[in-house]
Amino acid sequence: MDVKQLSPRLSVSPQIAAADVATLAAQGFKSIIVNRPDGEGADQPNFAEIKAAADTVGLATVYAPIASGIAPSSDSVAAFARAMAELPGPVLAYCRSGARSTLLFKLASDGQTPARAAAHDIVIVGGGTAGIAVAASLLARRSNLDIAIIEPADEHFYQPGWTMVGGGVFDVASTRRAEADLIPAGVKRIKAAVASFDPADHSVILADGGKIAYKKLIVAPGLTLNWSAIEGLEESLGQNGVTSNYRYDLAPYTWDLVQKFKGGKALFTQPGMPIKCAGAPQKAIYLSCDHWLRQGDLKNIAVEFLNAGPVLFGVPDYVPALMEYIRKYNVALSFGHNLFKIDGPAKTAWFKRANADGSSEIVERKFDMIHVVPPQIAPDFIRSSPLANAGGWVDVDPATLRHKSLADIYSLGDAMGATNAKTMAAARKQAPVVAENVLKDMALGVGKADAIYDGYGSCPLTVERGKIVLAEFGYGGKRNPSFPKWLIDDLKPSRAAWALKAHLLPSVYWQGMLKGREWMAKPSFAK
Repeated sequence: MDVKQLSPRLSVSPQIAAADVATLAAQGFKSIIVNRPDGEGADQPNFAEIKAAADTVGLATVYAPIASGIAPSSDSVAAFARAMAELPGPVLAYCRSGARSTLLFKLASDGQTPARAAAHDIVIVGGGTAGIAVAASLLARRSNLDIAIIEPADEHFYQPGWTMVGGGVFDVASTRRAEADLIPAGVKRIKAAVASFDPADHSVILADGGKIAYKKLIVAPGLTLNWSAIEGLEESLGQNGVTSNYRYDLAPYTWDLVQKFKGGKALFTQPGMPIKCAGAPQKAIYLSCDHWLRQGDLKNIAVEFLNAGPVLFGVPDYVPALMEYIRKYNVALSFGHNLFKIDGPAKTAWFKRANADGSSEIVERKFDMIHVVPPQIAPDFIRSSPLANAGGWVDVDPATLRHKSLADIYSLGDAMGATNAKTMAAARKQAPVVAENVLKDMALGVGKADAIYDGYGSCPLTVERGKIVLAEFGYGGKRNPSFPKWLIDDLKPSRAAWALKAHLLPSVYWQGMLKGREWMAKPSFAK
């Protein structure tokens, strides 16, 4: 159980099971407040089950359900405050994730319901790649728009560069800038975290209890790296040969390990889809192996790629070029292997292997170095909101990126629920589409037809230092190359593609995409 103490009297947690109640009692809890409505999830225990387990060990219980994505009413806040005051403490409150319980605690502590702090014509949730890009694209079309970006972070990262950091090509500091320096001029920045949404009220509910009203809402908060889903991973990272290019502070450790590694077992993992940049797990393999080959050490290293999926790469056209490097580096491929546990000091990893007959078994691997890619999920405030589809991602029309049932809401970037690859290149193409459609729906657009996103994504696969297979594709895994074959043949390793990745794309990102300059990203329109 992931229990978080908010005060000496109250702690919150995600959904508990009836079997957890005895553990809570042993930890000293005296009461439980259930804020999750019965029947919200198919696998959740109902209140009667929790109460029966609590009665057995002498814990008091209160059922105070709050619907997901709905602003708590004054009555709900008052009921929570009464329960906190009257129940014997310490008290545990829970919902699906703990977010609603946390919000209720803050509101009850302040004696208020969510207050509408501000209103803006366009509100963007997320100040990462997609959020800033769409703000810049909007302003490039209409410079006097009333836009606010909600973003709690102080730093902004060029995450596609971290693979290159892990391969010794980029300096990690070059991938980081101050968030405040990137917010487009004229855009209001709201430094806060989002707790939930109230579409009926056209408002966003902040974690501090405030509300931001909107006419149009663009949801682009990115995704969550679920490190805790792998037992033992969080306490193992950054030591004992356990690393990941999916974190700013760890990518340099990857390169440090690679340089010092002279022999032994090197494992590289990939979880189930979706993940951001599906080629990144194997980019780490290729750049590492290329270094070891150049140093004469590869012959002493056993390299294995353990992939939870069934194929090397999801777009079949690019697999032959990649397989040439798999053979060149003598990489063992193990498909259907999903990492679920790791012990850093023991240098041991455990995988659940899916068999062809539908059964599964546990596989143990020893390692001297392991590069781990964590499972990835939508942020909790998205998954528990009325914006989400069955998978927890924002439910949009895949062409217009407009929400399927909430016409004033749009989404792009990694939290968006279409079937495209989650890459920076995808967001670069999505931002103009969302900008056009938002302005069209506000009767401010030039054209009358919807702008259309074709699912474009790109993955520059760094197969060796100095060469890249530039995979470009759209919905359904259809190849969608941007360059003439004489310049960059996307089916072959290319030095020109390396120059694009290593020298041009960082400038395209910082000076183009985040400033509304839509180089090679102009949208097409429905006919």
